[in-house]
Amino acid sequence: MRDYIDVTGKNEDEAISKALSQLGLDRDDVSVEVLERAKSGFLGLGACPAKIRVYYGPEEEEEILSPAPQPPVPEKPVRPAAPEKRERPEHKERRKEQKKEREPRREEPEPRREEREEPASFQPAPMGEEVDDEKAAAIKGFLSGLLEHMGSAAEIKVYLPEKGRYKVILEGQGLGALIGRRGETLDAIQQLTSYAVNRDGGPRVRVHLDAENYRAKREQSLQHLARKVAGKVIRFRRSVTLEPMNAYERHVIHTALQDFEGVTTYSTGMDPNRRVVVAYNRGGERH
Repeated sequence: MRDYIDVTGKNEDEAISKALSQLGLDRDDVSVEVLERAKSGFLGLGACPAKIRVYYGPEEEEEILSPAPQPPVPEKPVRPAAPEKRERPEHKERRKEQKKEREPRREEPEPRREEREEPASFQPAPMGEEVDDEKAAAIKGFLSGLLEHMGSAAEIKVYLPEKGRYKVILEGQGLGALIGRRGETLDAIQQLTSYAVNRDGGPRVRVHLDAENYRAKREQSLQHLARKVAGKVIRFRRSVTLEPMNAYERHVIHTALQDFEGVTTYSTGMDPNRRVVVAYNRGGERH
């Protein structure tokens, strides 16, 4: 069993910081289990702090490791204690392997390859007829000028899947520059378009921008990642911290696992390095 300490704080982040300070360790050197989530109470009544358990020190793997290959035994008398000496390097190698498996791990979402290649099973949702009302015209006008300035010849299509929410699709060849790393450029264009369309007053509308079905495929990949990580958390009963994600991607992870028994999720850190932690939930209890 690994050593552990129980720490409380106003929230999970504060409790983790107190534990790391107390132990003199980094975040990557420990595993965190949330025992009790912080509750604000009502008008200050019934409030309770967050309580976490922080594991540290070497871990004991349940899986049996294959023994390391033994060197050829010389054909000469061997003392009875010799076999133990030959086993010591094996134990040392085993400890090295265990050290590499220390938790919490930071998982890099696998969808990097899937973002470039559309999965065979992916089918874009039908959008219906394009719209050409005042807001749609404003969206097209702003994006046309912006894309021309960026040197892109993407075709702009605007749909209205629900009242007050415009879905904008950019179609064309080689739109990777408009998407950017992890969709950062696409997010920036979307924010600029939303500001330009809503700055003149009137009913505020939401603008959702996509190119080459990037967002739909990214969401599908994140859902797959969430289920895969949840399976690991339940199997090894240890928390897993994902890579930094934006608010939309964190929402996808939380939603994908909100009904997944045996795990709970919460976010930690500050933007742009805010991460989702997938934690083991004993007995399937929700905190």
